[in-house]
Amino acid sequence: MKKFIKILIVTSILTAIIFTTYYMISWIYNKNFDVEVFVKEKENIEFGFNLDNYKVDRDTIKFGDSFGEIMLRNKLSYSQIYNIVQRIKDSFDVRWLTAGKPYVILSSKDSLPNPQYFIYQPNLLNYVVIDFSNFDSITAYNEKKSFKIVKKSTSGIINNSLSETMDQNGLPWELINQLSDIYAWTIDFTRIQKGDRFKIVYNERYIEDTILVGIKSIDAAYFQHNGEELYAYNFVVDSFKKTPEFFDQNGSSLQRTFLKSPLRFSNISSRYNLKRRIAYYGNKVRPHKGTDFAAPTGTPIMATADGKVIKSSYTRGNGYYVKIQHNNKYATQYLHMQKKGRVKQGQYVKQGEVIGRIGMTGNTSGPHVCYRFWKNGKQVDPFKQKLPPGKPVPKELKANFDIYKIPLEESLNQIIFE
Repeated sequence: MKKFIKILIVTSILTAIIFTTYYMISWIYNKNFDVEVFVKEKENIEFGFNLDNYKVDRDTIKFGDSFGEIMLRNKLSYSQIYNIVQRIKDSFDVRWLTAGKPYVILSSKDSLPNPQYFIYQPNLLNYVVIDFSNFDSITAYNEKKSFKIVKKSTSGIINNSLSETMDQNGLPWELINQLSDIYAWTIDFTRIQKGDRFKIVYNERYIEDTILVGIKSIDAAYFQHNGEELYAYNFVVDSFKKTPEFFDQNGSSLQRTFLKSPLRFSNISSRYNLKRRIAYYGNKVRPHKGTDFAAPTGTPIMATADGKVIKSSYTRGNGYYVKIQHNNKYATQYLHMQKKGRVKQGQYVKQGEVIGRIGMTGNTSGPHVCYRFWKNGKQVDPFKQKLPPGKPVPKELKANFDIYKIPLEESLNQIIFE
């Protein structure tokens, strides 16, 4: 009985406390008491600085502007400017400032503001900070704005050319170039057919959640060309270099010793033909031992493979030209350049490196590059050569690759052609 009474007393006390608390809260609410809430203001951080601590001046590099002139307008002396330029010359060359690009000057909040930092933005993502807040330790350093990666996918059916189709679909040129680079060894883009189709899984970079600053990478791609299905998976073989390489579904490299074309996008105006007849010369046989890629004047010409420049010269027929020896077996030549090639005799070049630009020098009727291909000292048709492939996925990584490609293949298969 005593135990029951104790329980009853405790229950009554708790009930009283609950009701009392409820009525007190209701009373406070009905009285509309003002409750002061302290909210910490968000700091105004940009470029790694709290801008509230500085006088901030934003402007754009004007035509004819120089770093010196900008800093003179901001009350730095000639000697101070010279000191800054000399101290940072190994880190940043102030002559790289480009008209139209934005910059920010951070100054002290004194009655007479004293400039302390110059921040230059060559693009939306990257920026350079010149720190002269202490003239005893002037520095310059490169930074990137924080960004987020957004995975995207797209597809398309070719109507005319790859570039036109992707452009009509509103896809950025950076993505067009990356896709063409992936298949540069395996697809002759001058022979793209109506009805060919593609799918891409790729990553875009955004700053401030909404500002697109470019394509980070392509994870996987699919290209159906002339009835053949060509898959491409971005897989890192060298964990130290972390250089992306593309492999097909079997782990074979898409890369070849030679690119299919010395131009990104072009039309073949004349193919290798030993029996070519030209009306202008009375329909006589005049063999054409090269492949002519037509493109607008100034279009970059790329080396189709690694090698050593053995000629960078001019002749009456060839115009300005470059010839590259790739190994004991293969050599290539690029004729009718706009002017003397960008490379010199004896220089080593890498596959895809720009060696000159499309022109009309020498014996030519229109802007193009005549691409000539030597095998064992004899000029041959490059499109009829069986060229050695790149290295496949190493055996020790093949199992990892097979697992890695599964979700990417599923993503590609889920994309609907538009």
